[in-house]
Amino acid sequence: MSTKPDTAMILAAGLGMRMRPLTDRMPKPMVPVGGKPMIDYALDSLHTAGIGRVVVNVHHMADKVIDHLARRSEPETVISDETNRLLDSGGGIVKALPLLGEKPFFILNADTFWCEQEATHRSNLSALAAAWNPQTMDILIMTTAFDQIVGYDGNGDFLSDETGRLRRFDQGTKPPLVYPGVAILHPAIFDDAPEGPFSLNACFDRAIARKRLHGIPASGLWLTVGTPEAIDEAEAAMHSGGLDARTGTDAVP
Repeated sequence: MSTKPDTAMILAAGLGMRMRPLTDRMPKPMVPVGGKPMIDYALDSLHTAGIGRVVVNVHHMADKVIDHLARRSEPETVISDETNRLLDSGGGIVKALPLLGEKPFFILNADTFWCEQEATHRSNLSALAAAWNPQTMDILIMTTAFDQIVGYDGNGDFLSDETGRLRRFDQGTKPPLVYPGVAILHPAIFDDAPEGPFSLNACFDRAIARKRLHGIPASGLWLTVGTPEAIDEAEAAMHSGGLDARTGTDAVP
């Protein structure tokens, strides 16, 4: 049986508090950037990479996300309903595990997407799938440099050794890497996970302790959109680079 992911989850249940006032009238994944809702960039990238089934968790104004997904024919989408209780990133994935199956799966944030040049040989998702090794990894993430991501306002997330194994950034002299919200996870990382809400960061730390968190460099320009101001910044970056948000044309091997 192939160990390459054929399912995915888009984390789309957040309240989008920093995106107010836009999220007073629409859920954050439906906020348009570059002429289409942000969640469509994630869905289009997964479809392009050959992923046929995508779980989407919903909470804030869930009906608007569900109605939008119902109008799409590809990829197939399945709803993980968190309207009664918001479960955070880790808890939301645990709730969705019965829908995701027993194989490794992609995780994408609904508010991050990327642009690739026409000459890109392999899409980011395909590159991630090709690098996945269940013998040595519990989690494999995309990483970017600071000059490769627009709209990010953090201090960095991880440091990498020469094999791609990651550890937490500890304010050392080496420039940190940014986690932009795209990963492959093995469901075993959620064995003995706590009940209720918890952050996916707990799973990153668990994988680090096992020396089984790895990363590969992303290609292209990455856009993270967490505030109304970040919309203009993302659209300006897309325009100035002469890029359309896209994810390549090859399927996951």
